[in-house]
Amino acid sequence: MTLIIAEIAQAHDGSLGLLHSYIDALAKTGVDAIKFQTHIAEAESSIHEPFRIKFSKQDKTRYEYWRRMEFSLEQWKEIKVHCDEVGLEFMSSPFSNAAVDLLEQVGVKRYKIGSGEVNNFVLLEKIAKTGKPIIVSSGMSSFEELDKTIAFLKNRNADFSILQCTTSYPTKPQDFGFNVISELKERYNVPVGFSDHSAKIETGITACALGAEILEFHVVFHREMFGPDAKSSLTMEETKQMVTAIRNIEIAKNNPINKADNSRFSELKSIFEKSLAINKNLPAGHVISFEDLETKKPKGFGIEASKYEEIIGKEIKNDMQKWDFLNYEDLV
Repeated sequence: MTLIIAEIAQAHDGSLGLLHSYIDALAKTGVDAIKFQTHIAEAESSIHEPFRIKFSKQDKTRYEYWRRMEFSLEQWKEIKVHCDEVGLEFMSSPFSNAAVDLLEQVGVKRYKIGSGEVNNFVLLEKIAKTGKPIIVSSGMSSFEELDKTIAFLKNRNADFSILQCTTSYPTKPQDFGFNVISELKERYNVPVGFSDHSAKIETGITACALGAEILEFHVVFHREMFGPDAKSSLTMEETKQMVTAIRNIEIAKNNPINKADNSRFSELKSIFEKSLAINKNLPAGHVISFEDLETKKPKGFGIEASKYEEIIGKEIKNDMQKWDFLNYEDLV
């Protein structure tokens, strides 16, 4: 089954109450995991870090924003417990070695590497040493860069997967890069997924239909909410619709149809398929032409429609009335 990850990231805006509301709401959508981001400002940032989007009127610097997004170890543990209680896997992307240490204490099953950390071999080394599975998002990386990262992880016997991702918020259709899903599979021979920022349910559905084994996307209660990712996110209702569609696609993909065997349609074929009939009154001795023929339901009351060529040019024995079924015994 596709691992479906709903990312909250900073949609909670530093509010524990709002964060826990997200957990409860997402538990009703059918997703497998809920993902946060673990930021420790002093370990990952500085006052010189620019805003990707100047969305905040209350934070003078990006560093101050990260400070406001921080939670304590005990708070993270409470978040993890809540996720466990509602049946969601707790995930969080670390952005520093210190964040990895914190998440190890909280207890995570796997790690997600954000697109901006793919070349951060210090962080990758730290995470590889935990021995836990790693999901790498390829958003800003070329194949040349990815090759180095993959080689680094392989040298450490890391269990990893890769997500096709375009670091654009929101991502436009021409930038989805669906072709990269198969290219990543061919190039690295590992599980491949898709990280989405399009705010459209058809994007994730299509990615899964094309073979994505992991799907990650941002979620908010409403796209007008405060935060850098809101306009690139799905709503709760959209998430539920997308999950249902993906699960239905999985059922279809896991149940291939044998087109060589149509026996289960025998009853329907007898209803929908047709028999040969004539479309006008015809006298005995008339030579049948194509223009004399019609087909009428149901099948089995006359010659099969597919065999009409066999009776072209044949004579009829007796007078026939318009719309009579035509059988072999009617022919000379």
